[in-house]
Amino acid sequence: MNNTIDSLKWRYACKKFDETKILSEDKIDILSEAFNLTATSFGLQPIKMLIVKNKELQKQLMTHSFNQQQLSTASHVLVLCIQDYFTLEDIDKYFDLEKEIRGTSEDIIEKYRKQLKGIFSNKSTIEKQESAINQAYIALGNLMTVCAIEKIDACPMEGFNAQKFDEVLDLKEDSLKSVLVLPVGYRADDDFMSTLKKVRKPVENTVIRK
Repeated sequence: MNNTIDSLKWRYACKKFDETKILSEDKIDILSEAFNLTATSFGLQPIKMLIVKNKELQKQLMTHSFNQQQLSTASHVLVLCIQDYFTLEDIDKYFDLEKEIRGTSEDIIEKYRKQLKGIFSNKSTIEKQESAINQAYIALGNLMTVCAIEKIDACPMEGFNAQKFDEVLDLKEDSLKSVLVLPVGYRADDDFMSTLKKVRKPVENTVIRK
């Protein structure tokens, strides 16, 4: 097996982190860049990531996630968020950024700009939010793979009260909604889950080749 597969086999949903081991800023920078480089629909990036290092905040978040200790024992807690409202102005900002970075002329992108605005004009707020949530899951998967390669333990979580998280983290102030959580750090020696074998179907039962 190659190193990537070995890393994925090493990965598991960490249930207890070693509170004495803190991720370096270099590791946090890698996760930040990995999030930012995640593929999104049309490249519009309607998602953001909040990195919570403050232990008091982590403990508050734990109370709104069924007291799952991963939230309080993790080195950092990554909260994946979507924009509450995605506007046509956001599309303009994307194309302005493309012009700045690539030097693309307006003549070339004008048609595509109008096309995207037309697509999003016909979407309801709920439809745009649902699309952004789907993209947050792509980012989560990307982060989990990068964590495995970097030997960073993680635990993907949906089981939390998003409304309470938004309140604790003042997300409404930034027009954001929390949708997924990923505590990260290093596994505790006494996390019994770390020694269990993975339970997976044989690959030939999950992958079809034609």
